[in-house]
Amino acid sequence: MYSLKEAWIMMHGAVPFEGWDGRMYCGQTDAAITFRANRTQGFMSAYTFTLVLEGWLNIAYNGKEITLRHNDLYVYSPGMEITILSASDDYSGICLLVDEHMALETDTVRDMALIAYLPIIRLHAPVITLAPEMAERLGNRMKEIAGYIQSANTHKSAIAQYLYAIFILDFQNALEQAVISEKVHRRTEEVFIGFIRLLPDHFEEHHDIAFYADALNISTTYLSRVVRQITGRTVIDYVNQFLVMEAAFLLRTTNLSIAQISDRLHFSDQASLSKFFSRLQGVSPTVYRRRII
Repeated sequence: MYSLKEAWIMMHGAVPFEGWDGRMYCGQTDAAITFRANRTQGFMSAYTFTLVLEGWLNIAYNGKEITLRHNDLYVYSPGMEITILSASDDYSGICLLVDEHMALETDTVRDMALIAYLPIIRLHAPVITLAPEMAERLGNRMKEIAGYIQSANTHKSAIAQYLYAIFILDFQNALEQAVISEKVHRRTEEVFIGFIRLLPDHFEEHHDIAFYADALNISTTYLSRVVRQITGRTVIDYVNQFLVMEAAFLLRTTNLSIAQISDRLHFSDQASLSKFFSRLQGVSPTVYRRRII
């Protein structure tokens, strides 16, 4: 997957300002900027928080269309399939992007995976509608982060990281206020998050549900039930999503042959990968690569 810095350059052609370290960025966004994100959605190893300030934004998530309006906050997590479909002419928002590695560095934000996926677990969508005062608070926090990232302060990276930790705590509080009652048991949350944490490190080698169930010390039946209850999808759907995105990423960004990609992703042979990729993407790996060159 692309790092935040690689994804930014892919979307915008250059870094946002001289000396940017690629760990975090925050700034205003509009329809034109937002549509550029479709180039890297699903391929970006970063967390993104977008707060709608004006207008509306229409996205596709998990086979459903969702319209975001004033004071809605939506979260992108690495590997999540979100597509920007349309936006109003007056759409504007503020967007906070945090590289996955930086997001997990401090104790306060080490449970980023849990925080980022809570809207999905509890609301079955990566979106929450904030109370006006909470939207204002989070928006102001994001603007404060933006100010420090681009400042001349010699300690700006450390300050921005602390402000990010505070933002996460405020976000948790907002989520608790937005969700009156949990829709799933705490244990179910823990199992799902455990599975989501395992996926990025193991999907290339392990395509079967048994590995993930064994790693979590639960049965395959229980893991299947948890994932389907929370998302309406299967464990294999998630594994396949990561596999096809990684295959597409390698086809886009490397000169590896299809046979080499097949070996890297632990398919039995090139034909198996081609059949798998064609089924999920609608075109063969060869055609996909030809179209993007």
